[in-house]
Amino acid sequence: MGDMKRKKSIAMVGRPRAFEAEKALDSAMQVFWRKGYISASLSDLTQAMGINRPSLYAAFGNKESLFFKVLDRYLKGPSSYLHESLKAPTARGVAERMFHGVINLLTDSKTPATCLWVHSVLSCGDSHLRKEFTAQRAASHAEFRKRFKRAIMEGDLPADADAAALAHFVMTVNFGLTVQSSTGATRKELLQTMAAALKAWPN
Repeated sequence: MGDMKRKKSIAMVGRPRAFEAEKALDSAMQVFWRKGYISASLSDLTQAMGINRPSLYAAFGNKESLFFKVLDRYLKGPSSYLHESLKAPTARGVAERMFHGVINLLTDSKTPATCLWVHSVLSCGDSHLRKEFTAQRAASHAEFRKRFKRAIMEGDLPADADAAALAHFVMTVNFGLTVQSSTGATRKELLQTMAAALKAWPN
């Protein structure tokens, strides 16, 4: 009976800790999102997360380990539009959903006017993190290339369409919209850019 009470007590203590860990990750996300990986200091992170350095190391590992936990949370949360766009019924719909997704993210008043991933890539310098970012970009390109190859086979895209080039195209426009937003472009301007990009889409 006593053992059961102890186990129940431990479980009850564990729940708020799990919740606080998620809240801490969201706070760290905001720091990395605003500052990029290199510029986000441990002091910035611990202050935002409301914990000290030993607690950060114990719960999340070092700064790099914390960053990749945050990045995974970001890709499954705010940036989930990327993978969701692949579910669009047409190839053009994939592009439209992707562009609308990034524009909605960039112009949300509750979040920084940039992309955490792009900001961190541009600020990571020649660190070994660049290899990881390169691998992630290649993986995303492969997903879009595969989707567009399927569209060609289904007749949704012309037979002579270049699936790899189209994958590069949508990713480049996505990154470009992020850079434009980071330097002050308005939602109207971003939508105009999107409309111009879609005019180049193969019929």
